[in-house]
Amino acid sequence: MSIKNNLLQILENLPKKVSLVAVSKTKSNSEIMEAYEAGQRIFGENKIQEMVRKWGELPKDIEWHMIGHVQTNKVKYMAEFVTLIHGVDSLKLLKEINKQALKHNRKINCLLQVHIAQEPSKFGLSEKELFELINDAVFETLQNVSIQGLMGMASFTDDKVRIQSEFSYLKSIYDKLKNNMPQLNVLSMGMSGDYKIAIEEGSTMVRIGSSIFGMRNYP
Repeated sequence: MSIKNNLLQILENLPKKVSLVAVSKTKSNSEIMEAYEAGQRIFGENKIQEMVRKWGELPKDIEWHMIGHVQTNKVKYMAEFVTLIHGVDSLKLLKEINKQALKHNRKINCLLQVHIAQEPSKFGLSEKELFELINDAVFETLQNVSIQGLMGMASFTDDKVRIQSEFSYLKSIYDKLKNNMPQLNVLSMGMSGDYKIAIEEGSTMVRIGSSIFGMRNYP
């Protein structure tokens, strides 16, 4: 099936409240344009240099989401245009995003990443660290970042019960956090292999790559 057909089939089955981030990392401009021409406007990248290049070359109404792990020294390259940074996992990173956003006189939307998987290699805050971060006095001073919600990645496993319980745990943290921050409206969880479970557990944003574009083109 074509990129367009894959995309339209996924969109047809997504509930209205769930937004789709088309994960375009390693994909060519022409592949992205095929999805764009089918109506997709939100694309996710995990490497800042690649995202900066694509932003320069592709239509300006595309919303670029940084979905990968972010190093503080790379924030400056995307601060001018990034729509949403998914993987914010430290106060240090938030402070840098705030500093770079200020230079461009804009407010950058962010999601706080929570570690829910049983794999130590995945990034994210523990529940305790998350609440310590939002209660830190410095957090209140960051006027150029806007926390939109949470993001988390389930374990890479075929065990659906485990995936479901990890997503359910993240949703419970999100609900708790929403009591403190009622403006939150994004719970980003679910990828090509597990997004249907994520939606059942309350996801409002899914990140889908291979089910739209086919397998990755790693050099």
